Amino acid sequence: MYPNVLPDILYPISGSEMADLLASSAGAKRSIDLFGADTKRRMAGPLAAPPAVRVSTAKMRRILNYEPADLTVSVEAGMPFADLSRELARNNQMIPLDGPFAENATVGGIIAANISESRRRLYGSARDLVIGMTYATLEGKLAQTGGMVVKNVAGLDVGKLIIGSFGTLAAIVSVNFKLAPRAADSRTLVFTFNDAKTTFEARDVILRGVLAPAAIDAVNPVLAAQIGWKGFLLAVQFVGNKAVIERSATEYAGLGQARSLSGDDEQRFWNSIRQITPRHLEKFRDGLVVKVSTKLTECGDALASVEGPGHAHAGSGIVRNWLTRADSASRWLEACLKRGWKGVVEFGPEVPAPGLAFWPAPGGDFAIMKGIKQMFDPEGLLNRGRLFGRI
Repeated sequence: MYPNVLPDILYPISGSEMADLLASSAGAKRSIDLFGADTKRRMAGPLAAPPAVRVSTAKMRRILNYEPADLTVSVEAGMPFADLSRELARNNQMIPLDGPFAENATVGGIIAANISESRRRLYGSARDLVIGMTYATLEGKLAQTGGMVVKNVAGLDVGKLIIGSFGTLAAIVSVNFKLAPRAADSRTLVFTFNDAKTTFEARDVILRGVLAPAAIDAVNPVLAAQIGWKGFLLAVQFVGNKAVIERSATEYAGLGQARSLSGDDEQRFWNSIRQITPRHLEKFRDGLVVKVSTKLTECGDALASVEGPGHAHAGSGIVRNWLTRADSASRWLEACLKRGWKGVVEFGPEVPAPGLAFWPAPGGDFAIMKGIKQMFDPEGLLNRGRLFGRI
């Protein structure tokens, strides 16, 4: 995709340096490749053209304000997420956004890509956990949105637009989070079934139950075999006090054969889920991950349609399919769209195959998205093409 010689990476060490750098580049109408640790280079489509300027936030890595008693923290965008997680763990606190590549990613990268994971059902996504943000614009300005309190309503929250924008609007300088207490105890029940139908019938029983699981994931047999299991899996994680954990084991004992995981075994299981995408992309240079969103009632149908490795966040309707060929990805995505499911090629090769559409069917709000892009970046300089080839 890129020429053999790329511009040297520039590393601003403050928000003002970032703002000045963006302004000077924009003034010269130089295209900008903006990133953190560059762990998700293959996510959301490649840049449309080689960049004139490459900018990383990786040296902006300070904790700016941490108030454990208030369950809030403010950090610079280049802070390694793993380092922040370890610091918060000292006070039994966390930011539950441990998705793929989280062990090497920066905070800003996770927020810009809107990364979330299996516990999203209980804790929410980045848009639920971010309470404030400072960002640098191409005009050379530093702007703030939100604040350092959990309930902060003060007009339009621009931060919600920047989350998931993949660096196409502005450069994230710092992020304020509301924190979650680490659970006193946790347990994961892994049920095994012979088909998707019975798997999702069991899911329905759990959804109607009085207990609120932190995660409800379904795995098809192909993917189960890759992580050392057999059959269709329904993994249900419960967190809380000892009484909740003990009740979870008896509440759903009649659903089917289940293995109870706790401690290191539980951690290894969920780590294996988080590592599926990184390992797939490492193994297959042209590998792809297609993500579709369905109604909860149709989530099982979507997973059943996956011929290779398949996984579902069964409590939120998100289904992923890991593939090795672009034509196979296009066919499955087209079939999903015909069923009324929304979908994108979430990860793909840096040099995509001809005819591969990362986002084949944008919704009715796409015109608004293009208008917002025009407001922030009228020349199309920031991460051109990084929003699934559309912006």
